[in-house]
Order: sequence, then structure tokens, then C-alpha cells
Amino acid sequence: MNVELLYHTPDPERAIATAARLCYAPVGAAELMESMSEERQHSVLKTIMASGHFSTLEHASYTFAIDGVSRALTHQLVRHRLASFNQQSQRYVKFKDGVDAVKPHTVAENPEAEAIFDKALDAAVEAYKKLLALDIPAEDARYLLPNACESKIVVTMNVRELLHFFTLRCCNRAQWEIRELAHQMLELARPTAPFIFLDAGAPCVRGACPEGKMTCGNPYPKVNRD
Repeated sequence: MNVELLYHTPDPERAIATAARLCYAPVGAAELMESMSEERQHSVLKTIMASGHFSTLEHASYTFAIDGVSRALTHQLVRHRLASFNQQSQRYVKFKDGVDAVKPHTVAENPEAEAIFDKALDAAVEAYKKLLALDIPAEDARYLLPNACESKIVVTMNVRELLHFFTLRCCNRAQWEIRELAHQMLELARPTAPFIFLDAGAPCVRGACPEGKMTCGNPYPKVNRD
């Protein structure tokens, strides 16, 4: 898996604080952006995060390039509807030389399971290539390709949706591959807006686990905003 932060709103915390402060200021956003002190910016951000007035977080966004992940992961990822996605197309891209695949750790660590996995994957890919050789369109031959096939995707989320994504997918109960993705995305985003993303992640970072009887029993260390 390779994750890169392609772009984000410049100075996202100042942009968010400016949008929030505008609601109560007699001057325009451009002047606020220019004149707001660091102390005032921090105070506004603290109020936002404590009060739950998260609409202002939607004024900053992040774009990630994600490579080497499975179709199983991307099927989960695109369920986050308040985001924008562009994914490598199996309809137009022909994998004549075969495909790379993501192998779960549980399979890779079990020789018997790995042999079964590899045999099934090889058979599917070989059949796919034979269909292409018979001039079957890639959009039809792809029906044989498994969820393990590697894919590439570009994702854009605003900060509000990113925080929601991290809450769900950094949790130990999230599926392992998308959990790894979420942690990598968080590590890239945090330095750009350290106050906003200070306690981002699984719910247990901020308080009690909401999973009840389904809890993993292994919470992350809590983060104190104060």
C-alpha cells in the first residue's frame, strides 16, 4: 500500500477559523484571514471542536493518491458518500500481463491457505487473459477478477468527513486493510492541521468505546485537548 497526500487547502486551520469567525465579525473573510492572530485562531478552533459546530470544517479539503490496495478495500471506501473518488478502471485498463493482488496476513501466514489462495487467483487471472485473447472486451472479461486485485484510487474529503472516516476506520474493529489506510492518511493529515487532528482516530482516543459488547478490549491511549 502506498498513500500520498497530493494536495490540501493551504493553511487549513486558518481557513476553518476564518469561516467560523465570519459569523460574528463585522468585517469580511479576506480581512479576517489576514488579520486574525494565532491566539485568536486557536481559541476559535478550540470552540469549534468542543461545541461540535463542524460545518466550518467543510471549508478545508484533502486529496490523497492511494495505490496498491485491493478492490475489497475500495468497495468499502466508496461507501463514504461525502467524498470524491476516481479509480483505475478495470473496464478500460487491460491487464494482459496479469494482475497484482493483495493477500491477507491470515492467508500469507498459513501455508495451506496460501496455496489455495494462489491457485484460485492464478486460475482466475489465466481465464481472464484467455478471454482477452479471444477479443472479449475488458469490461466483460473483468467479471472474473477477484476482490484481491490491486487498484489505484484518488480520494478527496473535506475535514469534517475525514474526521468521520478516521472515527470509523481507525477503530480496531475495522477491517485490517482499510484500517491501515486510515492510519496512513491520518499520519499525513495531522502535521498540516495539528490542532484539528489532535484527537482524530477511533472513538476511544476521545472517550469511552461506543461498541458495547463488540468492543475490541484494547483501546488506544486517550488524547487530552487541554
